[in-house]
Amino acid sequence: MMHWIIAPVILPAMLAPIIAYVMRHDITLARVGSFAGVLGLLGLAIGLFVMASGGETFVYRLGDWPAPFGIVLVLDRLSALMVLLTAILALVVLYHVVATDWDKRGRHFHALYQFQLMGIVGAFLTGDAFNLFVFFEVLLIASYGLMIHAGGKIRLKAGLQYVVMNLAGSTLFLFALGTLYASTGTLNIADMAVKIAQVPVEDAAIVRVAGILLLFVFAVKAALFPVQFWLPATYSNAPAPVAALFAIMTKVGAYAILRIHTIAFGPEAGAIGDMVTAWLIPMAALTLAVGAIGVFGAKRLEHLIAYAVIGSMGTMMLAVAAMTPAAASAAIYYMLNSTLAAAALFLFADIYLSRRGEDGRLILAAPLAQNGLFAAAFFAAGIAMVGMPPLSGFLGKLLILEALADGPHITLAFSAILIGSLVMILGFVRAGSILFWKSVTVAPDPDAEAAPPVTLSQGAGMGALVALLVGLTLFAGPIYDAGAAAADQLFFPQGYIEAVLAPHGEG
Repeated sequence: MMHWIIAPVILPAMLAPIIAYVMRHDITLARVGSFAGVLGLLGLAIGLFVMASGGETFVYRLGDWPAPFGIVLVLDRLSALMVLLTAILALVVLYHVVATDWDKRGRHFHALYQFQLMGIVGAFLTGDAFNLFVFFEVLLIASYGLMIHAGGKIRLKAGLQYVVMNLAGSTLFLFALGTLYASTGTLNIADMAVKIAQVPVEDAAIVRVAGILLLFVFAVKAALFPVQFWLPATYSNAPAPVAALFAIMTKVGAYAILRIHTIAFGPEAGAIGDMVTAWLIPMAALTLAVGAIGVFGAKRLEHLIAYAVIGSMGTMMLAVAAMTPAAASAAIYYMLNSTLAAAALFLFADIYLSRRGEDGRLILAAPLAQNGLFAAAFFAAGIAMVGMPPLSGFLGKLLILEALADGPHITLAFSAILIGSLVMILGFVRAGSILFWKSVTVAPDPDAEAAPPVTLSQGAGMGALVALLVGLTLFAGPIYDAGAAAADQLFFPQGYIEAVLAPHGEG
């Protein structure tokens, strides 16, 4: 059996309680343990990515029980890519947390951080719909703890809203799973694909309802319209480094849609499998519109970034909704860009606002001593987020537009992306001009204490993310090819199904 597949889940799962019960009273020891775990996860992610790059689908059967009777973890190109992205982001964010001493504001930060990574990685690797639900709940619990890290009334209120919304989604998830199990007798994704294709005509309607419920649940996780309203409050009120890690969480919802609705509800499902595009296209377009309007009208820097995340999800989901290999390839490339850009912006906000001494409001104030450096960092990450040349966001949007050019929803998709991008650009320009350009006209307060300069260690995390965005641009060809290979494998579900359902001892 391929035991390495379960290692990225087991490592943070075992490390988290050790940090919580053994290392929590020694911040240095907790940091060492957490760094060791994330570095180990990165090493495992690189190894699994190399292993999956050959195009084979690998299956790990827990307890050596064959599917669909036992729990399985599945590694293919897409899941390996997502695990690698998670590990890279986790390392950069953890470094920033330690460099800025954010972890000293609460005792259990590093334990919760590891549980969060366990939930994210597990969601990417699981081959069972019920265990996807389990990992979603692990994510919810850990993310709530991280969100209210350092406390505060506003943060607690936003956290409660976040929990309530996601618990409602979890309830619908259970309803959908119960319906699917009653109709098909299985929750293994590969086995579901086989059973759904054999569903009698008289039961097709209820299976279709279950599929729509699943789509709605994943839409909650992906912050799609009309269930996106939890994200601005959550991301803007969470500690900025935590919000940077949360940039990957919305992608879990998008990944789940791609995974389940290409395999279990794919073309073989007949009339049941044609629901995704019809529902996702208008939801994605409206999500992009909400994000763009939110960016343009934002009064606080954190709100600006949060709405930019919503807008980027709308753009990406327009490509996902097409349900074609070309569109999925473009979506994967754009997803890498939007995740890194959002994380870079949140880390920027953390550094900048900690020195400006404001509550994040976009108002005129005297410039900081390193005003030029802050401006360069903001515009580099902002350019990537809104999709302006020359960085990878622009390339990603071009790829999406090209993939959608021959589709039936070309007018809606093009209008949403082009107009939404323009409005988001105007929003970022407005914010940048207030914070950096017009600020030079404001005289500094002679009685105010000068903000300490940003040290190399404090800015290294944000710099690393900007460097990754530049690398994503310079190496766009091979990175896109890797995403295209993952998309091609995703839209050939027969290989996945055969690997998971292979007779005992063959997979």
